[in-house]
Amino acid sequence: MPREEDVLTSLPEIVPGLEDLYRDLHAHPELAYTEHRTAAIVAGRLRECGFTVTEHVGVTGVVGLLRNGDGPTVMLRADMDALPVEEKTGLDYASTATTTGEMGEIVPLMHACGHDMHVTCLLGAAHLMSSSREHWSGTLVALFQPAEEGRGGAKRMIAERLFELTGKPDVVLGQHVFPFLAGTIGYRAGPILAASDGYEVRLFGRGAHGSRPEAGVDPVVLAASVVMRLQTIVSREVAAHEQAVLTVGAINAGTAANIISDHADLKLSVRTFDREVSARVLSSVRRVIEAECVASGSPKPPEFAELFGFTPTVNDEAATERVVRGLRARLGADAVREIAPIMGSEDFGEFGAAAGAPYVFWALGGADLQAYAAAEAAGVLEEEIPSNHSPLFAPVIQPTLGTGVIALVTASLQWLGGTP
Repeated sequence: MPREEDVLTSLPEIVPGLEDLYRDLHAHPELAYTEHRTAAIVAGRLRECGFTVTEHVGVTGVVGLLRNGDGPTVMLRADMDALPVEEKTGLDYASTATTTGEMGEIVPLMHACGHDMHVTCLLGAAHLMSSSREHWSGTLVALFQPAEEGRGGAKRMIAERLFELTGKPDVVLGQHVFPFLAGTIGYRAGPILAASDGYEVRLFGRGAHGSRPEAGVDPVVLAASVVMRLQTIVSREVAAHEQAVLTVGAINAGTAANIISDHADLKLSVRTFDREVSARVLSSVRRVIEAECVASGSPKPPEFAELFGFTPTVNDEAATERVVRGLRARLGADAVREIAPIMGSEDFGEFGAAAGAPYVFWALGGADLQAYAAAEAAGVLEEEIPSNHSPLFAPVIQPTLGTGVIALVTASLQWLGGTP
C-alpha cells in the first residue's frame, strides 16, 4: 500500500472537526501581527499532536517541530492574517468582526484571501502526519506565519532566528487558495507569482477656500493627473513581451466639499516577473509623479514611503516535478494542471531563499464546481467567480479543504520516506 494511503487513511474521521475549525477561523479574522486568537488555537492543536511548539516567532508566528527519526526536513507553511474588508458573502459563518483603525475609525475584518483555509489544511496535515509516524521518517516543520499581507511576516520570522529553531529545511512547501475549480491543483515550475512593490505617496498642494481655487494649488486635481498619467507607463514604456501591472489602490484627500486640501495621499503597487523591469517601472513612477507636481505648481516635492516589497515566487523545477508526480498519482492527472503565472504576490519564497533550499508553491482551487462550470460555459468567469480580496470571496469548504490536506501530506511524503 502506498505511503500516502497509510497516512491519509484517517482523513475522513477528522474532516468534520476541520470543517468546524475552518468556520470558526473564518468568523474570527485578525489583522497582521494581531493574530493572537488564531495563533493560540494553532499552538494548542500542534501540542495535542505531539509537536514541539514555539510561539511569538515574528510577534504572532507559531512554529511546530516534529522529529521522527533520520531523514530530510520538510517545512510546510500557512499564513494566518486577514484583511480590512467588509464581508458580503452572506454565509452563516461570515465575519462580523471589526477593529479600530489608526484614526479611531471602525474597520471591518474578513478572511478575504483564504488564509483561514491555509491554516486549517496545515493543521489537518500535521494531525495526519503525527498520527502515522510509523509510515515516514525525517523532520516535519509546520510553520504558521503572521502578516503576509504586505507587512513582512516572513522576513520577520527569519530575522527572529527561525532556522535556529528548525534547522535548514531540505524543501519548503506551501499552497494558496485561488478562484480555480475546487478539487484541483494548479502548478508551475519557475515563476508562478510576481514581484510586487508598494508605495505611499504624498502630493503637496496649497490649501484654500473652495470658492477661490486661484489662491491654492489643488492636490485633488494633481492626484487625478498623476493617476491617469501613471497608466501610460505600462502601455507606453513596457515592451509587449514584458509583463507589468501598475495599480493605484487608494487615493485620499480633503475633508469637506468647500475646502481645497493642502495634500493628497496615494497608495500604489507595481507587479512584474522581472526585477529589471520592476526597477525601470518604479523609476518611471517617480519621474511621472515628480513631473506632474512641478507642472501643477506644487509647493514642494512629493514624499515616497515604501509599504512593501515582494520578490517573485520562482518554484524549483526539480522539486516541482517531484511534487507534481506525487499529486497526480494521488489526485489524478486531470486534477493537477499547469497554470499561467499569476500576477499576485507572496512572501512565501523568502523562506526558501533564506534557507538556500528549493521551494514549491501551488494553487489550491476553491471555487464551487457548479457555479464555476456555469460561469465558464457562459464565458463570465471573471465576472461571476469572486477573486481573492473581494468581499464576496470564500472558498467552498469541500472539496477545497480535503484536497488541501491531501496535497500537503502527499507533497511532504515525496521527501519523508522510509521507516523511523
